[in-house]
Amino acid sequence: MLAFLPMDEAIYSVRMHAQRAGAHLCGAERLVPQARIEETAATLVRRALAHPRGRAEGLRLAVDLVDKAGVLHGRLPDVTTVRVGDFCSGRALAAQLLGGCGVTQAAARFALDTLAAGAAPDGRSMRGAMLVGAHSGRRLEPDAARGVRVTRMDLSARAEQSLGAALAPYGLDRVQVREALVLAAKVLAAPGVVAELCWSDDPDYLTGYVACAELGYVRITELKPRGDERGGRAFFVDERNLDLQGLCNFLERQVFLADDIGTVHPPREHL
Repeated sequence: MLAFLPMDEAIYSVRMHAQRAGAHLCGAERLVPQARIEETAATLVRRALAHPRGRAEGLRLAVDLVDKAGVLHGRLPDVTTVRVGDFCSGRALAAQLLGGCGVTQAAARFALDTLAAGAAPDGRSMRGAMLVGAHSGRRLEPDAARGVRVTRMDLSARAEQSLGAALAPYGLDRVQVREALVLAAKVLAAPGVVAELCWSDDPDYLTGYVACAELGYVRITELKPRGDERGGRAFFVDERNLDLQGLCNFLERQVFLADDIGTVHPPREHL
């Protein structure tokens, strides 16, 4: 979490990735000043060792100095929560929302079905995200097993405080929500990205979301059945004029700091 730092104070990206049984278990990261590197690393390690799906069997920590001049500043999307009766209704709503973001129904259904079946070649969840053509529905990521990882992002201290105050009245001031919002903000700022679809691989966390510039970040309370460990992300891209390498570099290397938040709307029922 970054406060407003003196011009000469360094910023570091601290990232954690954990595995269990040879598969991705969890990941997390922060942007912090040098004085908070050890504290942040310890927090991320504890998170991996106390994960709901089991203790990590292997984890990696990476710490990199950030070029402050190259940091991209942005705003979090508006947040809407839509309550649905079951995951089938949730996936139908997701397809509908993606259509409003400029994604064809064929591409939306392909992504929904692929995430539900396990997007990695072995039928498990991918570590990263799929890149899906918003018009064709074709997968475009260079490595179908790894996908594309979104890294080097965080909230400023002021934005984190404001976000917590805005989410708390609806019971949403949780680390999963905060981190997903930051990731969605960076993804929507990426060149060529049209929309995002996501739900967790945590078997007890059923909520997912659709995000795009037109709709903001729309949480859907059920996008998978309870107990299912398959989940992941699909980034829909305009493949008609796409710089694939530039997009992947942005998602994986560009440092992004959200220093403003959007509006958090009251939850509503899906009709």
